[in-house]
Amino acid sequence: MARRRVVVTGIGALTPLGTGCEAFWEACKAGRSGVGYITRFDATAYSCKIGAEVKDFEPERYLSKKEVRKMDRFLHFATVASKLAIEDAKVEITPELGAEFGVIIGSGIGGMGTLEQQHSVLSERGPDKVSPFFIPMMIANMASGTVSIMFNLQGPNLSIVTACATGAHSIGEATQMIRDGRATMMLAGGVEAAITPMAVAGFASMHALSTRNDDPLHASRPFDRDRDGFVMGEGAAVLVLESLDSARARNARIYGEIAGFGMSADAYHITNPQPEGRGAVRAMQKALEDAGASVEDVDYINAHATSTQIGDRTETIAIRSLLGARANQVGVSSTKSMH
Repeated sequence: MARRRVVVTGIGALTPLGTGCEAFWEACKAGRSGVGYITRFDATAYSCKIGAEVKDFEPERYLSKKEVRKMDRFLHFATVASKLAIEDAKVEITPELGAEFGVIIGSGIGGMGTLEQQHSVLSERGPDKVSPFFIPMMIANMASGTVSIMFNLQGPNLSIVTACATGAHSIGEATQMIRDGRATMMLAGGVEAAITPMAVAGFASMHALSTRNDDPLHASRPFDRDRDGFVMGEGAAVLVLESLDSARARNARIYGEIAGFGMSADAYHITNPQPEGRGAVRAMQKALEDAGASVEDVDYINAHATSTQIGDRTETIAIRSLLGARANQVGVSSTKSMH
């Protein structure tokens, strides 16, 4: 059987730059930054006092009060982004389609806010006062699970946890599900809501976060020689993926095609990339092979761009290793500095 082609027909975004893909993209084009001083907790004692928070978000606009109470903030984000993506795709989820519609929405950290809050309850009031919703509010796979229940999506359902690669891996695996005929449509993406006291303290103790507290709007500086670390952000982005045949049959708007994806592991260090970028090169090579493409076909790279000294340097080395003489002709950028 010929491999199914997979296209993007819906986008849902909930970001520090705005809610909805249109608001997000307009902010990106205008070069606006979503970084500011942390307001979700008192960061006075922290070396990093800045973050990219989702602003003016009222989950009650999209969810019932009962649903809001039973969900961590990361679940609010995931469900709303999914709702926006489905609406953007203009797809009617019938019982027949629901059986062929899956979900892969990953989160690197999950319900950290709930974990911290319920630990305080345990410490101060005892085990009998811990919420019965604590576990389902916290565990990362509940992003996919909650979305599945909310929209009656009964196809493949799983959650990927691979730190910064979570969203990309989720899209890649969802693409494979459709290619293999295990689903007709998939919701795929990533979500995070980890601007919490414990999470920020942990990343700060690793010296991974920018301490440019006097200039939040310019703190995240991918590839800049004065970069000093990344900025914690939060939000969610979810795509509706479907087979090309399905999209054509319902006359859907097609944003683009997922032509290929690749994955690798450095097998080197718990935080630092392999200095010569060999793992990143392998992943890009595998993506090109999967797409039946070559380096001559590449005209743009959306970079990981951690804004750390070693991360950006290694990524640059990997890109030059892959592209060779063409490296200076290929555009490279990242929207990470904004969100």
